[in-house]
Amino acid sequence: MKRTNIDILWCVTRTLRRFPLNKDFQQIAWDAQLQTEWEQILRSAIREDLSDLGDLTTAALVPEDAQGTAVVVARQSGVVAGLPGVDSTLSAIEPRLQWSPTTEDGRTVAAGEQIGWIAGPARGILTAERIVLNLLGRLSGIATLTGRFVEAASGAGARIYDTRKTTPGWRRLEKYAVRCGGGRNHRTGLFDAVLIKDNHLAVSMKTADDRLQYTPAEAIARVRRFTHEHFTENLIIEVEVDTLEQLDEVLPAGPNIVLLDNMDTATLRKAVARRDAVDPAIELESSGGINLDAVGQIARSGVDRISVGALTHSAVCLDVALDIT
Repeated sequence: MKRTNIDILWCVTRTLRRFPLNKDFQQIAWDAQLQTEWEQILRSAIREDLSDLGDLTTAALVPEDAQGTAVVVARQSGVVAGLPGVDSTLSAIEPRLQWSPTTEDGRTVAAGEQIGWIAGPARGILTAERIVLNLLGRLSGIATLTGRFVEAASGAGARIYDTRKTTPGWRRLEKYAVRCGGGRNHRTGLFDAVLIKDNHLAVSMKTADDRLQYTPAEAIARVRRFTHEHFTENLIIEVEVDTLEQLDEVLPAGPNIVLLDNMDTATLRKAVARRDAVDPAIELESSGGINLDAVGQIARSGVDRISVGALTHSAVCLDVALDIT
């Protein structure tokens, strides 16, 4: 019996998938690398706020030997993120400042609830105030919005993921905040997983006689051969599709994840049924313009993952304040 191109692709990809595969992307935790990235951002924050002259108002009004205490408080309810970086932030401005958190990252606080205490030289407290609040407010805002998406999708089994739509230089910190809110991290960058998108397929490779353009299934097979030859571990391979017909084509090629781009709920249900009939181990990810009003219905369609760029690009800072006591 003559073997078709799809039959050959099926054999190649199934052979290369005989090794165990990573089933999820790297999940960000607060570690030495993340602390280093916090301190890099901190140096920029201090430079833009103090320049070479320092805090002029505080220097003019507050005695050099004055001591004080202050409470950091949430003005609105939300999920806290960024507390492990506060101590180093205070130390960079005034080494004698002491930080005592009263909650922990990932916890939900009520409006008016205390987050922590600062004690020490009053000048240092006042100088550090806005820098501390900006950092905490940004990350806590992301964690809070993520928590809302997770809650809206709860009970259906679908997991909420972030994207690479992050603030330049803040990516791992913002992804850490997503984790604090109960979400999951998608790939950290272009280096740690494969995601074949429509623009990759739109770029043609010139040959001597014609122009070759990969189909999604052919691209999966080529990428799997490439990663198998160049990496000791099997990387996650994900492919984006726009239609059910494209989904039917890529499922036999055996990707780890298929991204279903901008599909409505009815189409998502059909996609789940077609996936289940071919290979239930392949995970389906819904993506594209997902908001809080729609995420619950999307989760109930049966998809495994929902990626939401708004978690990081549209989060509003949590209102956090510092009050001298």
